[in-house]
Amino acid sequence: MLTIRSVLVLLALSLVAPAAAVTRDGAARVIDGDTLDLQGQRVRLFGIDAPERGQSCDRAGQSWDCGAWSAQMLARAIGNRKVTCTREDTDRYGRMVATCTAGGKDLSRTMVQTGAAQAYARYSKRYVADQVVAKAAGVGLWSGRMITPEAHRQTAAPAAQPAPAGCAIKGNIGQSGRIYHRPGQRDYAATRIDTRKGEAWFCTEAEAKAAGFRPARR
Repeated sequence: MLTIRSVLVLLALSLVAPAAAVTRDGAARVIDGDTLDLQGQRVRLFGIDAPERGQSCDRAGQSWDCGAWSAQMLARAIGNRKVTCTREDTDRYGRMVATCTAGGKDLSRTMVQTGAAQAYARYSKRYVADQVVAKAAGVGLWSGRMITPEAHRQTAAPAAQPAPAGCAIKGNIGQSGRIYHRPGQRDYAATRIDTRKGEAWFCTEAEAKAAGFRPARR
């Protein structure tokens, strides 16, 4: 018979036990150098950042489509093998961020080792050592000059969209989820709204909550 103490111990263990990792596998379609479509689910490769589709790099004074090349390198790394992805996180767009393998090889590591993607050190140091080697060897993206994929996205991003008259509450989607910011709060001025991503302006807090946003803490 369980005592009250043993019940409390079991409850505590259940609260601290890690959740089972979510794993998906199957045939994958390459979207770009760091993104896959795996059986209808968009998956972002963990720990790397690859050039965007349409992004150009410079090699010996000549422009080349490094975005398309990066996607081709990922397709080559997969071949016709099944891809297995284990969730690490979920990004601001609701995509599964995962460590993915094909033929037993880590696709993120392969992309960094061949110079087809950068280690995304802001989020993980896992592939930084691989990048050091690739950069020293001058392979792939390191054979010439480029701007980082992140800088390219910021340059190509649309201008901040103005608030409708009388609707100044910002509904932002970030790593912390769907949060709305009121004028005067700490992060209000720095928050940019892009309605293409599901972000929105609201006239009242009730509207924001009804749309699934929760208030910022400060």
